[in-house]
Amino acid sequence: MDKVKVEELKIQLQQLLNEAQEFFRKIPPPQLYAAIGVVLFTVLLFLIIRLFKRRSSNTILLTGLSGSGKTVLFYQLRDGSSHQGTVTSMEPNEGTFVLHSETSKKGKMKPVHIVDVPGHSRLRAKLDKFLSQAAGIVFVVDAVEFLPNVRAASEYLYDILTKASVVKKKIPLLILCNKVDKVTAHTKDFIRRQLEKEIDKLRASRTSLSSADITNEYSLGVPGEAFAFSQCQNKVTVAEASGLTNDISQLEQFIREYVKA
Repeated sequence: MDKVKVEELKIQLQQLLNEAQEFFRKIPPPQLYAAIGVVLFTVLLFLIIRLFKRRSSNTILLTGLSGSGKTVLFYQLRDGSSHQGTVTSMEPNEGTFVLHSETSKKGKMKPVHIVDVPGHSRLRAKLDKFLSQAAGIVFVVDAVEFLPNVRAASEYLYDILTKASVVKKKIPLLILCNKVDKVTAHTKDFIRRQLEKEIDKLRASRTSLSSADITNEYSLGVPGEAFAFSQCQNKVTVAEASGLTNDISQLEQFIREYVKA
C-alpha cells in the first residue's frame, strides 16, 4: 500500500514539473529574463540589508587626555551618577547598557557599548583595539584646563584623525568640551578654533617629515589652506557637557545619532 502511494506521489510531482516546464516555455524570453532578474535583485538586496544590519556597530569610544572627565561621563551614561568624581583610569572601563536617561522610557531601547579608553600616553594604544568596531568616537576635552594642555590634546586628536581605520570608515568624532559648569571654562567655539590652529601647525611640521615616518598616516586638510575640522573626511562636531552635574544631553544626542534606539 505504501509503495502505491509513493508511486502516485511521484506521478503527481512529475505532472507538476511538466506543467511548470510548459508554463515557462510559453513565456517570451525577454519577460522570463526580466522576471529572473527581479528575483535575483530582490534576493541580493535582502542579503545586503541583512549583512548591513549584522555589521552595524553599537560601540562608542570615550577618549581624550587624562583628567578630562571621561570616566565620570561613562558612569553618568550608565548609572546617572558621577561616582564621586572617580580617579584616573589605567584600564578601559567597558559596558553594554541602555543609557540611564532612557531607562524610564517606554518600549525597547537598544543597548550601547561604551568604552572609556585611558588617556595616559602609554595606554593610548588600547584605543586601536576598539576602533574597528566603533560607531563613533567622543574626544573629551577639559574646558577649564584647556590652554595648558592644548598642544597635547591637539597631538592626540591629530593622531586619531589620521588613523587609517578612522579615515577609511569615516568614523564620526565628537569633540566634547567637558566641565563647562565651571566659571573659568572656555567656550566650545574657542576650543574648536584653538585646536584647529594647533593641528594646522602639526600638519605643517609632520608633512615635512620623510615619507618613511608617516606611512601609516593620512593627510589632514586642504593643501594651501588653514586647517578646519570641516575638511576632515569623517564628520567632526563640537559639543559641551558637564559630567559632575549630569549635563550630558549633547553627548547622548551624538550617541543616539549613530547608535539608533
